[in-house]
Amino acid sequence: MQYLVIAYDNEGVLEKRLEVREAHIEGARKMIAEGKIISVGALIEDDQMVGSTAYVNFENDDEINEWLEKEPYVVNGVWNMEEFQIVPVKLLPKD
Repeated sequence: MQYLVIAYDNEGVLEKRLEVREAHIEGARKMIAEGKIISVGALIEDDQMVGSTAYVNFENDDEINEWLEKEPYVVNGVWNMEEFQIVPVKLLPKD
């Protein structure tokens, strides 16, 4: 099933975000290759990264939870998990 993920950062974590960004991008690229991430990008306010959005494709909640348990922005407290949103969507096929 496809989902839109909206994850705003916690306050004052830009430096932490930048420290773990490479690990986050590496994991995202792997998941893109596996077909788990359809598209991903940063939320921008005043020319600064303040969160993330992703269109993802997971079979079930267990797969989502497995991803989040390892996601560097979750593990390192970048994303504000109290306001984290996962919304089911149906994207227009590229073909």
